[in-house]
Amino acid sequence: MTAPDATRGASPTLRVVWSTELLAYDFGFGHPMTSDRIDLTVALAAQLGLLDAPGVEVVGAQAAPDALLTTVHDPEYVAAVHAAAEHGVPDLVRGLGTRDDPVFPQMHEAAARVVQGTVDAALAVWRGEVDHAVNVGGGLHHAMPGAASGFCVYNDAAVAIRELLAAGAERVAYVDVDAHHGDGVQDVFWDDPRVLTVSVHETGFALFPGTGYPSETGGPGADGTAVNVALPSHTDDAGWLRAIEAVVPAVLREFAPDVLVTQHGCDTHRMDPLATLRVSVDAQRVAAMLLHDLAHEVSAGRWVALGGGGYAILDVVPRTWAHLLGVAAHRPVDPATRVPQVWLDVVKQRYGRDAVPVMTDHASAAFRPWAAGYDPADDVDRAVRATRTAVFPSLGLDPELD
Repeated sequence: MTAPDATRGASPTLRVVWSTELLAYDFGFGHPMTSDRIDLTVALAAQLGLLDAPGVEVVGAQAAPDALLTTVHDPEYVAAVHAAAEHGVPDLVRGLGTRDDPVFPQMHEAAARVVQGTVDAALAVWRGEVDHAVNVGGGLHHAMPGAASGFCVYNDAAVAIRELLAAGAERVAYVDVDAHHGDGVQDVFWDDPRVLTVSVHETGFALFPGTGYPSETGGPGADGTAVNVALPSHTDDAGWLRAIEAVVPAVLREFAPDVLVTQHGCDTHRMDPLATLRVSVDAQRVAAMLLHDLAHEVSAGRWVALGGGGYAILDVVPRTWAHLLGVAAHRPVDPATRVPQVWLDVVKQRYGRDAVPVMTDHASAAFRPWAAGYDPADDVDRAVRATRTAVFPSLGLDPELD
């Protein structure tokens, strides 16, 4: 491993990937994946003083070249995205022009810009230029090497992880707390023992993409490097946080990654229209803090945090990701903080209704630690135990004790 510079005292703490060009990743009117999610998040973070805080740098991105995209994606697929963007020609075999992934004129350039932003952020973290990096427009975890899927054209997380490995990282961990299984990232690194993928999501029996079961533990030579917690529908704060705490810290500590990449899709929220988990903004904030602290514990603070799903665009996404940015900037936002009136006024003018006026859902986000004991009558506990039983032994962990 080529050791990155560990002397970071004079460097910024946080890189935020943002420029207005990133708003071009938008599938059009009526589609859940609207760039308003990102626009509102950045505006709220700015009003909270997070983007001009000491140690924070805001950096845009160019479109990634095809040579970078094809480190993960098939050349034929990249060519098909170009053709779809330039000529409006769908390619249904490759997922382009479907209801989930309709063709739009800037499709290639917009998606490639998201990729480059995440790659640049990850390499800045690896080189020690910043401690942490956040790209709330990233986390497009469903894109497959040869196809678009689930609102995702190119898989920025997978490309960034591959670039980290090329830059000298020996082990990279990816933790995904989106409501939907992080199938694309898992698929790319299924046979690679250098990459640990962990996904905590609503069960595939109920939710797209229909994968992510505990039995999915990695391919030949990489068994134990895919970790999946498939939660029952309607899991609430207490169960969701208990599941994360019961699995994620143990596997990260054992794997000991050089860099931690996390995906913070906030469609786990009880207001989200595309999933049925029952999580609060307060619990999502707790999860971000847990993952931040684990980055400092297991990967010398090298942490790249991405957005992802989240379709309650006024009341959830901006607040949750503003909390994520606050945690990454080492300036966590007090949940009792009032949402700035300027931001609320913009929302009211633009959308014709009031948004939630505080940074909290008034939830305690309390949970019972796994060490407190297993309850066989609890659906969440059975899901967690299935994961621990399936994968912990392959990592050298005791499913009953660790």
